[in-house]
Amino acid sequence: MIGLHAPSLDDIEALARDAFDSIPEELSRHVGAVVFRIDEFPDEETCREMDLESEFDLLGLYRGVSLNHQESVGTRQDVDMIFLYRRPLLDYWCETGEELGHLVRHVLIHEIGHHFGFSDADMEALELLADERAGA
Repeated sequence: MIGLHAPSLDDIEALARDAFDSIPEELSRHVGAVVFRIDEFPDEETCREMDLESEFDLLGLYRGVSLNHQESVGTRQDVDMIFLYRRPLLDYWCETGEELGHLVRHVLIHEIGHHFGFSDADMEALELLADERAGA
């Protein structure tokens, strides 16, 4: 199949932007200070810190201080970041057949949930709202 290519970093970023747009506004307006970054894989330090068996084991990552803990930290030096990892996402997409936009939205919502300090149940509810809004 000539002319077919795996989705690029820019393609994943566009899916992430669309996914972010499907998040309820009452939550997304509080994410303003978080930087979104799309990388091929997690870096070596992250793989070591998380004790990953493979760099394919992590689809996304929130790095920062969740909103529910920011008051206790005092002055902060770093910016909160959400990383999405292209190659692990594509690998998971190929293995499961899940729609890529839905997968990116799921990972993004999960990582945004960490920013807010949400429980897994809270993140599931948020994802259901985003799915409804996206017409999924």
